[in-house]
Amino acid sequence: MQFPESWLRAFCNPALNTQELAELLTMSGLEVEELRPVAPPFHGIVVAEILTAEQHPNADKLRICSVNAGGSFNNGEPLQIVCGAPNARVGIKVPLATVGAELPPGEDGKPFKINVGKLRGVESFGMLCSARELKLSEEHGGLLELAADAQIGQDIRAHLNLDDTLFTLKLTPNLAHALSVYGIAREVSALTGAPLQMPVIAPVAPQIDDKLPVRIEAADLCGRFSGRIIRGVNTKVQTPAWMVDRLARCGQRSVSPLVDISNYVMFEFGRPSHIFDLDKIHDELVVRWAKAGESLKLLNGNTVALDETVGVVADSQGVESLAGIMGGDATAVSDDTVNIYVEAAFWLPKAVMGRSRKFNFSTDAGHRFERGVDPALTAQHVERITQLILDVCGGADTRCGPLDDQTTQLPARTPVSLRVARASKIIGMPVKQEDCARVFTRLGLPFEQAPGVLTVTPPSWRFDMQIEEDLIEEVIRVIGYPNLPSTPPLAPVVGKVASEARRSVHALRHAVAARDYFETINFSFVEARWERELAGNEQPIQVLNPIAAPLAVMRTSLLGSLINTLRYNLARRATRVRLFEIGRVFLRDATVIESDASIAGVAQPMRLSGLAYGPAEQQQWSQRDRNVDFFDVKGDLEALFAPRQLRFVPAEHAALHPGRSARIELDGQDIGVIGELHPKWRQSYDLPQGGGAPILFELDLAATLQRELPAAQAIPRQQAVLRDLAVIVDDKVSHDGLMAAIAGAHDGLIRSARLFDVFKPTQANADMKDGERSLAVRLELLDDETTLTEERIEQTVAAVIEALSQRLGARLRG
Repeated sequence: MQFPESWLRAFCNPALNTQELAELLTMSGLEVEELRPVAPPFHGIVVAEILTAEQHPNADKLRICSVNAGGSFNNGEPLQIVCGAPNARVGIKVPLATVGAELPPGEDGKPFKINVGKLRGVESFGMLCSARELKLSEEHGGLLELAADAQIGQDIRAHLNLDDTLFTLKLTPNLAHALSVYGIAREVSALTGAPLQMPVIAPVAPQIDDKLPVRIEAADLCGRFSGRIIRGVNTKVQTPAWMVDRLARCGQRSVSPLVDISNYVMFEFGRPSHIFDLDKIHDELVVRWAKAGESLKLLNGNTVALDETVGVVADSQGVESLAGIMGGDATAVSDDTVNIYVEAAFWLPKAVMGRSRKFNFSTDAGHRFERGVDPALTAQHVERITQLILDVCGGADTRCGPLDDQTTQLPARTPVSLRVARASKIIGMPVKQEDCARVFTRLGLPFEQAPGVLTVTPPSWRFDMQIEEDLIEEVIRVIGYPNLPSTPPLAPVVGKVASEARRSVHALRHAVAARDYFETINFSFVEARWERELAGNEQPIQVLNPIAAPLAVMRTSLLGSLINTLRYNLARRATRVRLFEIGRVFLRDATVIESDASIAGVAQPMRLSGLAYGPAEQQQWSQRDRNVDFFDVKGDLEALFAPRQLRFVPAEHAALHPGRSARIELDGQDIGVIGELHPKWRQSYDLPQGGGAPILFELDLAATLQRELPAAQAIPRQQAVLRDLAVIVDDKVSHDGLMAAIAGAHDGLIRSARLFDVFKPTQANADMKDGERSLAVRLELLDDETTLTEERIEQTVAAVIEALSQRLGARLRG
């Protein structure tokens, strides 16, 4: 919300300077994001009138002007100015930079000083200025023409009110009542006690009986609809300079008189309105929900397809306006418009919320209506618009019809009670009932009192008062946050010691980053396609109010977000990508009940997910380039969990290659998946083939954070014995199966077993048949108490051979 300080002070003028006013607003919850002067510093520039303008004898594009700058300059005699502006002509009033004046600083940061100059042999005693030269706008097509009644010799800063400041507020969504200059002035009046200048809006007497039929078919869309016919308006007039200036200082450019008046009242009172060309409306206006298949060409030139979730204003032939968002092109006013229909309505916030984003644009009207606009003043604001139209566009033939005001369903104003004792407890300092009553009175909130309790009925312009804490907030912000005492906490401050058996998420981030992965943070809402294809979820949780149309569902997996980030990096010529994310997923779970930390029916576990793509290592002369594979990422996970042992079991996943993916188990529990992205998704998501397949993993965060505490172990007093076995087994025997068979055979002497060789002949021989291979295992044997004898060693090796034979059908290789 941007506005000029001068407009605010026209409604409420407290005894505060600009900085103090900004601090007051910020400390009351209306954060002042920026203060900016309307014009940069300059001086010596006055209002002047061109008396004569003659062609320069030595230049085709220059004129020699005789300029009246008032009695303070040149003893009242006209000044000679050489000017090259195409609009320099007799009779206009323009800014004159006199000799000694300083124009705004240029790119070098230094002001430009005006001296007596000579252009093509003719002396010039000053400079006539454009708006761009004064840095008031980018307009540089000619001199800045001033109003005909401008006082000659007056300082241009005073004439144009340039010693003004633009306030930019960063308002939270609950502050809909502050989306207007008058609304902010009402807050300033309550905060300072300065009088509020209430605008007087007198009803305009109708001169004709014409009424446009209006039907409200959707009470859940429109709570109140006010409007009137005005005939014989002149839309070719110029918008008054004072209105153009105020709109510009609110960040709104001038469009046409009728549009400017509508925008002006929106910034003044926070009331968006719409003006129809009456002659383009067919028969009547109908307020209803759109029908599937309908479309509308908007004022911005876009044509949008409508459905049953969008409110519209239609006539007998079709849709003419998006309710509370933007008007249609078919009934837009133009320079040829003579008869108009002025409309101001109350659109229910839930009926407008998110609709403009559905069409990928936003409007000031939609921004206000989805937060809540005062429904009590639609008729008064139509009267205000009417009066401005009569003042600006009216003439002898202008006639107004009677005001048509229809009310259907207005929001219920549920009383909210405030307990004084609780307010004191929440605020942190004692407050009296009289203090609370004084605050509510200054804010204009109707209330009733009982001992220790005040019950407030929210006024029509406040949509943010629903619970007791909302009232407590009003009390303290009006009393003033700086008045809170600096009281140290009474309770002892004791640090919570984290369990050593669980590492922090921060430590986990560092551990994953140490494996050469970069952290990424993505939205929790994703495209429905990702959920369907990469998570196998046909019914994800829908987002009721998505920030963008594609991001319409809540994610149940982090894999889609990582693949999208991979595509983003590849589009910027990254060849080696390592990513990880720690984030929340959202799963349907009927066992979850409602609580302060949960939503009924929705489980929200945390996950750790990662992706590796491209070369396995940075390019180096001493090693051959190769792409990352399953075993590289598997090794990263094993290092992350060490000394705990992970088990990788072949499994299928919607996003992964069915023959190159596995389920990850820890202590017998399923904690995640790992694998290569499915080839069809590599093609579908336009991933290049040259970098190999992306390898992905996703783990349950809680399991990842658990770790084993280190335990002291004595150095062995005996020497370990190594024995190598080479056994022939079927090709289908896995490493896990081999190790499990060995683990089930030893009697406590086997300290470790490692597979160190796999051999498969190129053709069958006497030792091995087709479908068989040789696995060589090194056994480490150790008894901490006594030296191993050859007999015990042989017994243990024989037991291992027997176990391998029985469980896997293995036999010793000859």
